[in-house]
Amino acid sequence: MEFSIKGGDLSKQKTDCVVVGVFDSKKLSTAAAALDKASKGAILAAVSSGDITGKCGSILLLQAVPGITAKRVLLMGYGNEKEYSNKTFVASLSAAFKVLKKCAATDVTIPLNTKHASADIAWKVEQAAILAIDAAYRFNQLKSKADNKNIGKAVTFHLDGKANEKALHAAIKRGNAIGEGMNLTKDLGNMPPNIATPAYLASAAKDLAKAFKFKCTILEKKAMEKLGMNTLLSVSKGSYLPPKFIVLEHNGGKKGAAPVVLVGKGITFDTGGISIKPSAEMDEMKYDMQGAGAMLGAMKTVGMMKLPLNVVMLVPTCENMPGGNATRPGDIVKSMAGHTVEILNTDAEGRLILCDALTYAERFKPAVVVDAATLTGAMVIALGHITTGIFANDDKLAAELVGAGVVANDAAWHLPMGEEYDALLKSNFADIPNISGGRAGGSITAACFLGRFTKSYKWAHMDIAGTAWKSGADKGATGRPVPLLAHFLFKRAGI
Repeated sequence: MEFSIKGGDLSKQKTDCVVVGVFDSKKLSTAAAALDKASKGAILAAVSSGDITGKCGSILLLQAVPGITAKRVLLMGYGNEKEYSNKTFVASLSAAFKVLKKCAATDVTIPLNTKHASADIAWKVEQAAILAIDAAYRFNQLKSKADNKNIGKAVTFHLDGKANEKALHAAIKRGNAIGEGMNLTKDLGNMPPNIATPAYLASAAKDLAKAFKFKCTILEKKAMEKLGMNTLLSVSKGSYLPPKFIVLEHNGGKKGAAPVVLVGKGITFDTGGISIKPSAEMDEMKYDMQGAGAMLGAMKTVGMMKLPLNVVMLVPTCENMPGGNATRPGDIVKSMAGHTVEILNTDAEGRLILCDALTYAERFKPAVVVDAATLTGAMVIALGHITTGIFANDDKLAAELVGAGVVANDAAWHLPMGEEYDALLKSNFADIPNISGGRAGGSITAACFLGRFTKSYKWAHMDIAGTAWKSGADKGATGRPVPLLAHFLFKRAGI
């Protein structure tokens, strides 16, 4: 997608559609008022007709407005003027792009009011770029008849005065890199599990390494056996597909500087194993690798931005399948860290592959380690599909991630851990069970399990079970939490 910045008379911009705002008091935004003047009151007349309420998310598409060069004018509701904020702008623009996604417009112009603070304008530009890329996204690879209608040609940001264009171009670059990273994450998640296998994820990592000159290492089963990654291997035993352990290294920072290590859960299909899941919606278990998908997407953003930071990505990936060789409830295996684990539920497999990856992370002497995983259904119950849950052994790191989510418009919330919860993980036969004795605090006890393997470094765990994909009519991967991870890394890189 092409992004550009232009000035001049908004009414004379050659574009498929110009998007302007209107408040619920029927007051026009500065840009809408400019178009109203050029159209001799046509915009205000449309608003006064009652076809748009002005409430945030309300939309009205106008065709061939007199006095306006643009083929279309799309009015988006801003809600109450006194409550207008940057988030209002993004919510309104998101609703606008949903309409544009269904019409024939291939390019769009978004006016910016230069009287606003330059930081606010840059933030809006970044968010608009991400929204535009998201609106243009289609997963058509496996359809015999592809729906290619989109706004995927160009977005122009129109300035009504002077602005810091260098800052705006930097915002476009960030937004484009985040959007493209999200697209990779969505592609990997939306791909069916007969294609998006562990080997497929390894291939995607190799493609990133080639494109951005990352160092790529793929550990095969024998190497994992030699390292003692037995908890990871226990999950893969029921599948005929071999597991992979993927390592990507971006050495963009100072030589020898401690890296940020990103770890992503890569269960390419999760039946639950012997503790098999109900059949309803089991097709959505192809998304159980979205922790891995998010980390691969984040690495694409890292590569596109050429971040001056050392970043390592670790992805343990396999299928969790039933079978004659599958791990049984009651089996005990020894992790890479040397802890014996009693597997009471084979559907609590994500923590088993992650714990070996978190142990492997120690060899990089990391500054911090952040993992992402569609780990627990309890997280969906706790925070729904809006907010990602964060757990950490370091409060400052957790606050850093939550803050990155605020800047990225990718919400996260810090939840508790601690000895009281950790004490719930008890086994009569091994050092630790893979689940606690009850359902209460399931997301927390899962995080506590992982915490047993992160004593030597600062670590945070992101449970994205509720935010990584959508069900229903809009079924598909969301690309989250790539925006949060991107801004976390941007700040660490000092950009």
